[in-house]
Amino acid sequence: MRSRSGTRPTEDSRGLHVQPVTRSDLQPPEPRASHCNGDSVGAEEEEEEEEERRYQLYPGHIPTSPLQKALLAAGSAVMALCDPYRHDMVAVLGETTGCLALPNLRDKMKHHPEGHRILQERPRIRLSTLDMARLRGLPDGSLGREYVRFLENNKVSPDTRMPPKFVDDEELAYVIQRYREVHDLMHTLLGMPTNMLGEVVVKWFEAIQTGLPMCVLGAAFGPVRLSARKLQVLATELVPWAIRSGRNASCILNVYYEQRWEQPVESLREEIGIFPPPAIRV
Repeated sequence: MRSRSGTRPTEDSRGLHVQPVTRSDLQPPEPRASHCNGDSVGAEEEEEEEEERRYQLYPGHIPTSPLQKALLAAGSAVMALCDPYRHDMVAVLGETTGCLALPNLRDKMKHHPEGHRILQERPRIRLSTLDMARLRGLPDGSLGREYVRFLENNKVSPDTRMPPKFVDDEELAYVIQRYREVHDLMHTLLGMPTNMLGEVVVKWFEAIQTGLPMCVLGAAFGPVRLSARKLQVLATELVPWAIRSGRNASCILNVYYEQRWEQPVESLREEIGIFPPPAIRV
């Protein structure tokens, strides 16, 4: 009997047929391709990261489709209404619903000398850019001194403002970043604390000023958590004043606040067009 390879089998001492070993039988088997190979997995991850970077318009940017933005907006709106102090959800809501308001704000800045310079120089309001010791040493009533007083009294920090992620335009991403970083300055100029009543008043002012749906929602639904007495004060005194000031004031993003620290708050209010706050304990 012949084997398939054409060689004649031999018999061992027990009379069993033994197939002779050929040279080809001694060759090591060809290595099989494995999807678990560490090098290939690492290369694939690097390619994915590189592809993601190509689609990023700025550091931290997350590209999203209109459907994804709609889902993010709906989810963040629910979470923000349940807990208005979820600043991360408020931030996502502002980014995913600001597709009309942000270009309008950007255009206002472009057509204003001070706003245009802000867009060009991209200043940031953060602890790393603020000389807190100098601001504390400014006279009482100056913007810088009252801003630091607001931060310290309310135990807040400008560094808590989240960077944008879902705005699909690098310049518009800076616009919403700038809006977030001057929010505490709005509290300072309006004389409002960070409690719920104060936040609602500032949101009414910002809704009129910016047209951001996030501000409109905050102004409309924020009062549901207020007591009956505060609701009465809000409706009869504070909201009418905030609306009048918002309509009368020039665009709040067209002020280079970093160059106005020495200016008295009352003088800056008058320049912008913000009416003096009502004499009501908020």
